[in-house]
Amino acid sequence: MQRYFAKKKNNKYMILDKSDLYHIKTVMRMKNEDEVEIIYDRRLYICKIDNVNDGKFSIIRECNDNNELDFELVVAVGLVKEQKMDIILQKLTELGVSRIIPLKMERSIVRLEDKRALKKRERWQTICKEAAEQSKRNVIPVVDEIMSIIDLNKMKFDYKYVCSISKDNNLINRYLQKNSNCAKIIFVIGPEGGITLEEEKKLNDMGYISVSLGKRVLRVETACIYVASVLGFINMG
Repeated sequence: MQRYFAKKKNNKYMILDKSDLYHIKTVMRMKNEDEVEIIYDRRLYICKIDNVNDGKFSIIRECNDNNELDFELVVAVGLVKEQKMDIILQKLTELGVSRIIPLKMERSIVRLEDKRALKKRERWQTICKEAAEQSKRNVIPVVDEIMSIIDLNKMKFDYKYVCSISKDNNLINRYLQKNSNCAKIIFVIGPEGGITLEEEKKLNDMGYISVSLGKRVLRVETACIYVASVLGFINMG
């Protein structure tokens, strides 16, 4: 059953965005009396299409369904090229990440001006919304405005990690098993060129613990998927 996120709940009815109505009518070719899943305020409702033309969805029942992680997982990732960023946003959403922070870093090839950054962020948020619907999530991850490493120092987390290529650092899975009980956790992952030693030291000084993803050097999109997958596995344990 197709899932959507409602922008408003009115008594016994759900109200969706115009883009969702277009998708229902034109792409999915749904008809009156067809049922859809609609999320509102993190809760799942089974709804019936009363009139496919005016977008009226009556609530049939509320379901006790929650596909979210038990903790808030935030990934801050260095800006990368558009195609890679799209993949990162999509896969992190599918794997349960709560918040994604694009970071300006020394080796980031991409540079965005304010106007372009605003349009990009809107597009990134749409990618997360569609991925959240596809993966049956109860929440759409928030894509923050582009930040710097220093901006992260204003934010509070239970555990803070930075992915390092140094062989001397703790392996991520061994380290996290010792610190699995938390409410909010953040991982910083460098861009395509990797994180510089100066940036890693700056993060260490801010309380971020350097962890290794193993002997192999991973691409940034692979590292993001790996981190979220390990956290998801530990959450299931």
